[in-house]
Amino acid sequence: MELHEFLAYMNSGKVITAGTEVHQMMTELAFAAMKITAVLNQGYHEPAEIRHLFSVLTGQTVDESFSLFPPFYTDCGKNIHVGKDVFINSGCHFQDQGGIYIGDGTLIGHSVVLATINHEAEPTIRASMHTKPIVLGKNVWVGSHATILPGVTVGDGAIVAAGAVVTKDVPPGTVVGGVPAKVIKNSVTAGEQK
Repeated sequence: MELHEFLAYMNSGKVITAGTEVHQMMTELAFAAMKITAVLNQGYHEPAEIRHLFSVLTGQTVDESFSLFPPFYTDCGKNIHVGKDVFINSGCHFQDQGGIYIGDGTLIGHSVVLATINHEAEPTIRASMHTKPIVLGKNVWVGSHATILPGVTVGDGAIVAAGAVVTKDVPPGTVVGGVPAKVIKNSVTAGEQK
């Protein structure tokens, strides 16, 4: 299976049945991602080296304005898409098989989890999975230890509070927090956006 075929399948939302060619490709990409992140996460790297390693991991050249503080973890890497002026702090875990799209100017705090996969609830087929993308708009701020679940879109200028578990879309310019996350504030003024 070619990478473009795999990504098209993953982005289709179809069920990934355990033991299939698609599932096997997931495993192969996971091991390839572990190899790259092991290098990324070991020792000190200059910012240009980090951008290069992240570009290899994702298969796409990231902008010179991109910044990442390792360690960083992913079990695929090839379905992460980042805009300009994006900052990802240390200890983040991206499960990107379903697609992670990060808009310009977005800040992601320490130890954030972005998860695009769910397993089936039925025990006899629990190893099978389905994916949904996560979309972070422009100028989003995701606080430390937040978790964003499959299919969530966070609107432009929104803030996800530290420790939040986001299960539903976040309207633009709002602040959400809690477990599950709820709107705390209905609008963020330009002066309050981070």
